[in-house]
Amino acid sequence: MTSTPDCVSPVQDYLNQLHRDFADLKDGNVATYIPELAKANPDWFGICLVTCTGTVYEAGDSAQPFTIQSISKPFVYGLALEDQGRQKVLEKVGVEPTGDAFNSISLDPGTGRPRNPMINAGAIASAGLIDGRTPASRLKRILDMLSLHAGRELSLDDAVYRSESETGHRNRAIGYMLRNFDILAEDPMPAVELYFQQCSVSVTCRDLGIMAATLANRGVNPVTGKQALRGEYVENVLSVMGSCGMYDYAGEWIYRIGMPAKSGVAGGVIAVLPGHLGIGVFSPRLDARGNSVRGIAVCNEVSRHLDLHVFNRPSVGKSALGFKATAAGINSSRVRTAHEADALRKFGDHIHLYKLRGNLYFVTAEHIVRQVMESLDSLEYLILDFKVVLTLNESACRLFCQLLLKLDSLGKHLLFTGADSNPLLRRYMKARLGSRYETLYRVFEDSDLALEWCENRLLESSLSGWQFERAADRPDYELFQGFTAAELGRVIPVLERRSYQRQEVIIHIGDAASHIYLLARGQVSVLLPQQGGARRRLATFSAGMAFGEMAVLDRAPRSAMIVADSEVQCDLLSLDALQDLDATEPVIKIKLLENLALGLCGKLRKANRELALLE
Repeated sequence: MTSTPDCVSPVQDYLNQLHRDFADLKDGNVATYIPELAKANPDWFGICLVTCTGTVYEAGDSAQPFTIQSISKPFVYGLALEDQGRQKVLEKVGVEPTGDAFNSISLDPGTGRPRNPMINAGAIASAGLIDGRTPASRLKRILDMLSLHAGRELSLDDAVYRSESETGHRNRAIGYMLRNFDILAEDPMPAVELYFQQCSVSVTCRDLGIMAATLANRGVNPVTGKQALRGEYVENVLSVMGSCGMYDYAGEWIYRIGMPAKSGVAGGVIAVLPGHLGIGVFSPRLDARGNSVRGIAVCNEVSRHLDLHVFNRPSVGKSALGFKATAAGINSSRVRTAHEADALRKFGDHIHLYKLRGNLYFVTAEHIVRQVMESLDSLEYLILDFKVVLTLNESACRLFCQLLLKLDSLGKHLLFTGADSNPLLRRYMKARLGSRYETLYRVFEDSDLALEWCENRLLESSLSGWQFERAADRPDYELFQGFTAAELGRVIPVLERRSYQRQEVIIHIGDAASHIYLLARGQVSVLLPQQGGARRRLATFSAGMAFGEMAVLDRAPRSAMIVADSEVQCDLLSLDALQDLDATEPVIKIKLLENLALGLCGKLRKANRELALLE
């Protein structure tokens, strides 16, 4: 993943910090029982996290080649399942954990069957089940399969293979024991050598992350889109990884970290959260069990901080991003002048609205954050609407907090709506932001109010001389657009000026329609009462606009209430005065009706445009 230093994702920031935190962990030793492995630099350290949507995050020595070693075992086991089917493989290799070391000779006393495919005995038996007419063809099939998982062509490290083969006497002994019990039906040496070769395939930490994510994605490589393992067998591979993948540490691993995993003595570790992501870590320093010290530490930290334990998953449901739009297509309920509306259509793509839903945890929140980071070039204002979010955990809160700080550092604004229904987010922000909480954590009751806040600031920066509050002279009313001076001289005298105090109700629901209101100063909102005493805003009008015209046109009772948001002055055009124009000034009445119709058409087009975005 390539980004400029100031614009990297919060997820990338997190991996970078993880790498810094654990780079000084010097416990453990490089494996020496295979001479070629002893040449590894003990300070090599890479981390890679890959989502099931194909996003790759990596830190440190993620491109450093090393050999896959025992991490090949679950993948070769999957190929054996594809070649032979479950029943035949189960006849040759069991699936029970042993609690023994990776090179233990753990065979069923009655059948001689290896206990599971993650110990060397089971892995050699799995290698013996791979189809192919010659040793070279079987090796090619394994290389092709591993390459599909990694998303690139992998190759054999001949030096490591020779070193393994020259020192692998215990594995040869295991091969002969398997032949003794007819687990291997022919000369065991080809299977043992194939096992040495599969362990000697050269990979990188990035490869491991993608391979793990391929298992998480039901066998489909999320980066290339190619099927690497038939989905029906992924559950079997992950099952043995969960119970046996970390050898005599497997029980504590699944208890603490909670993801199917596999380690290798070259220092690699993979961990899989099915349906969500894969993790690869590389660091050659091993503990007494043969597992990477930093690999275990990183996976433990990631699982704990990002809440990735497989047995603590919320219901996934639909995507957490329910709706996405910009203010170029959808606007607040504040009615804008034609000049303002044009400016919003031109510059509105700087305001982004994301309506979130369902369960928010690391994986679903990462998907949202990634989309934001990909839109940074155009984005100035971002609104995250939490109104229909069901659950929210701490790992998601951490990502949103990091996103807030990231956008603020870039001079951009993040607003939250409906977030008060999730008090965990508020508490997390208050704890992490400290003294900056009041100024950075902007929360609005709904996305409509947040949109208006963003629109006002965008218009202020885009239109010279634009102001939040303004007054309108009578000739400037939108209703009088196109009037001559003489026509204005005839209609203005019939207007009646009235004033209203802030929060005063100007029109009640059910009132008889007797006037059209022309707003000279201040602003008013059209409200619809809701259950529980709440009010839903339908529109907000500012100086120069007309309101209350619909009921005058169709003679129906008022269908909504209109309230003064500030001190307001209006000019009222009565229904009687409008009717008098029929006889005295028919041209003026026609112009008034044309302007009323144009205003209603504009509102209808805006509603249609926004409804189309919601489909």
